[in-house]
Amino acid sequence: MNEQGIHSAEASIGEFYKAVIAKDVERIVASYTNSPDTYVFVEGPRYSTLGIERIAKGWRDFCAAPMALESITWTEGPWSEEHGDMAWVAGILVLRVKVKERVFEQTFRASFVLRKNAAGAWQIRQEHVSAPLEDPYGIGDWLKQ
Repeated sequence: MNEQGIHSAEASIGEFYKAVIAKDVERIVASYTNSPDTYVFVEGPRYSTLGIERIAKGWRDFCAAPMALESITWTEGPWSEEHGDMAWVAGILVLRVKVKERVFEQTFRASFVLRKNAAGAWQIRQEHVSAPLEDPYGIGDWLKQ
């Protein structure tokens, strides 16, 4: 945080994840750019969500769902760069999830594009959370040992 109380892009994503764990829907939604063009690729059964209104609804429904994220841990990164009013943050995450009495972990890759708002705080403009497909082309891993 700088002398004006503004976090780096990377720290802003850390604060966003604290809000997600706390299921603080107002802080979560405030982490996004308030625009009909804000774009999210979700890790769930849908491919994407476009626009702050739909993003906010998705987070309200998530926070009301019978599940909780117990922790979100970067296992690779996060890496980030900031240039003027745009930044990116990316890496690999492990989410510790509790659904009813069952606790398990899921690994995802995550990337964020952020823009500074009028107050100079970073907000999410585009988010992508996903997991790789096991064999998307039917040929296994093409990377040779």
